[in-house]
Amino acid sequence: MLHMKTSDYYYELPEKLIAQTPLEPRDSSRLLVLDRNTRKMEHKIFRDVLDFLEPGDCLVLNDSRVLPARIYGIREGTGAKVEFLLLNHREGDIWEALAGPGKRAKPGNRFDFSGKMRGEVLEVLEGGNRLIRFEYTGNFYEILDEIGSMPLPHYITADLENKERYQNVYSREVGSAAAPTAGLHFTPELLERIRQKGVQIAFVTLHVGLGTFRPVKVQNIQDHKMHSEHYSISAETAQKIRETKSAGKRVIAVGTTSCRTLESASDPQGNISESSGWTDIFIHPGYTFKVLDGLITNFHLPESTLIMLVSAFAGYEHTMEAYKVAVEKEYRFFSFGDAMLIL
Repeated sequence: MLHMKTSDYYYELPEKLIAQTPLEPRDSSRLLVLDRNTRKMEHKIFRDVLDFLEPGDCLVLNDSRVLPARIYGIREGTGAKVEFLLLNHREGDIWEALAGPGKRAKPGNRFDFSGKMRGEVLEVLEGGNRLIRFEYTGNFYEILDEIGSMPLPHYITADLENKERYQNVYSREVGSAAAPTAGLHFTPELLERIRQKGVQIAFVTLHVGLGTFRPVKVQNIQDHKMHSEHYSISAETAQKIRETKSAGKRVIAVGTTSCRTLESASDPQGNISESSGWTDIFIHPGYTFKVLDGLITNFHLPESTLIMLVSAFAGYEHTMEAYKVAVEKEYRFFSFGDAMLIL
């Protein structure tokens, strides 16, 4: 039976289980290991992931880096304070952004950002987003790093003391509005031990959009319209994945973003080649995976597209049972929470 109602993906989550801060060290979080075939569950620590990886496997990581995209502007003339959240780089120095309160950010309004740069609202787009042109001296991303803060999800209310804790240790391609959080559990040392075991490590890039957090508001999940996100796969990564597959070994994605990238870039036979583009792939039960053999992922919000993706891979009953057990055993949930390994 395919579960096509949004309400099928609801589960009760006590608020105290929503992780507000990351654990130290990164690889000390818990790991629920789920066998898709036997339904067996094991409770481990994240660094034990090494025991479940085999020589010849390929671990695929998303190397996108989060933009410290939340900036505060003071409107010239009135001194009104407006919060901007940068969403997309359009061209040159023009960005698409959310503005709040919007009534203080009309076309022609100019803003000062911490004395480091200025911006002018060019137009209000359908849906309320703003187009802003920035003026500055130097490197835009360096200035943003200095004055911007991390766009943490709404359910995290605690302050983040160290901005790097919302970045993966291997992140390098700036452009995400949210972290691909399954990777937050890896340390450089753990990655080195994985390499030494003979596991290939390959990188893809998918820039996470804020649409990731958009709730599913339709009753039938097939009516849900997915947001688009930009991805790229290098020739080197495509070759590693092809070699892994032809050797009969497993391709294991770290995070739903890596999974969506691989499945988007694959032909119907599961062959991957160098590519880049936009994907709005929506993976839910009924989907046939072409590339994926394993998935490392965090625990996701009820009724989200991400829990639907996990259900497509692990099986609906397996997934909902694993979530029930995770709640009972008081795993930590969401971005800074614990992880699952599904094989």
